[in-house]
Amino acid sequence: MKIHILSTTALSLLRLSRKLWLRVTLFALLAILASGAAILLEDQIPNSLKARFTPDAVMPILTILASGMLAVSTFSLNVMVTAHNAAAGQTTPRVHAILLADTTTHTVLATFIGAFVYALSAIILFQAGFYPEGASVLVLVFTVAVVVLVVVALLRWIHHLSDLGSMDATLFAVEQAARDSLMRDRSLPSLGAQRLSEDTVLPDEARPLTAPQTGYLQLIDMHAISEKLGTDQTRVYFYVRPGAYLVRGQTIGHASGLAEDERRAICQNLTIAATRSFEQDASYGLLVLSETASRALSPGINDPGTAIAVLCRQEKLLLDWAYATHAEDSPRFPRLFLPETSRVAMIDTAFASVARDGAGQIEVALRLQQVLARLASVPDATLAQAAREMSQHAREYAETALTVERDKTRLRAAVLSPSP
Repeated sequence: MKIHILSTTALSLLRLSRKLWLRVTLFALLAILASGAAILLEDQIPNSLKARFTPDAVMPILTILASGMLAVSTFSLNVMVTAHNAAAGQTTPRVHAILLADTTTHTVLATFIGAFVYALSAIILFQAGFYPEGASVLVLVFTVAVVVLVVVALLRWIHHLSDLGSMDATLFAVEQAARDSLMRDRSLPSLGAQRLSEDTVLPDEARPLTAPQTGYLQLIDMHAISEKLGTDQTRVYFYVRPGAYLVRGQTIGHASGLAEDERRAICQNLTIAATRSFEQDASYGLLVLSETASRALSPGINDPGTAIAVLCRQEKLLLDWAYATHAEDSPRFPRLFLPETSRVAMIDTAFASVARDGAGQIEVALRLQQVLARLASVPDATLAQAAREMSQHAREYAETALTVERDKTRLRAAVLSPSP
């Protein structure tokens, strides 16, 4: 299966589709069109139905629907904000972006607000005299359809509220976002470019590329950059990956065979913002999970069970990443060079803070050693060695923090040897 590489335009459209207001706006527009359609289709209605269903039969239903949906929409928005704030307080503020992309919440709120807009627009058209005599029949049909949609949305909302803002649901959402990023990274380790390593030799005529602004590198538009390379002799060497923090004017790579303005154009295809994102940043999900575990281990919360649950999720993610196969052997962009995700950085991001903050709790320290022991047996030698080094690092923290000799003895028995 061919992995799709995001472009700047695709990233913008993807993020737009995750906006709450977009679905609400679309549902509201559909509601207004449904209200207006009754005027255009009035001639198709039999006279018998026109005599039976008058505006007096429809107006009370529309009034109830408008007032009820306004209250439900306001209440649901309040519930969503409260649940998101609670989840961010229990885990980390970085989960807020993931929770805001919840499509179930978007659809339910859009249905409620769309129903309100439909009922309100129909009432206005009735009161202003825009509806012809027989339009009330079609308005009633549309209203019944809207009521059915509202009932289905209410049932979905009730089911969704049972998990909204809970620790398990939040961790699951973060794990899924982290898994998507990690699997994309495993399939295309250098985003489709050639791997940049210490052995890569730069041409003598290569000139530096500098960051156009300060912030986190979120996305490298590989397609756009590749299309800007003129001759077969041009090469672009990036030293940074998505997730790196850049400072304006910082050297982030080199390019050969390009003029100054062409090198600047290359750098304009980098998406740089104030925060990190999941799309191309393989380690960001591990960081969010790690921050959640550290928050759980803080004295104010003191919840080692959540920290252990996070360790289990991180172990599963890294094992799946380590045993996944590469989707493509040959690079899609042979004239671009990019480093692979650092295995050492992945292990440090996932476990360094837990090793420090959980050092004084034997159950957390032991679970961490068990996780690292399994990661030390993966086929990826660099990742396995990083896990062994982290095991020794965690032992040093725990030896200092643990006060009971028996706990220290148990820990020493679980610690890996420094080398295979």
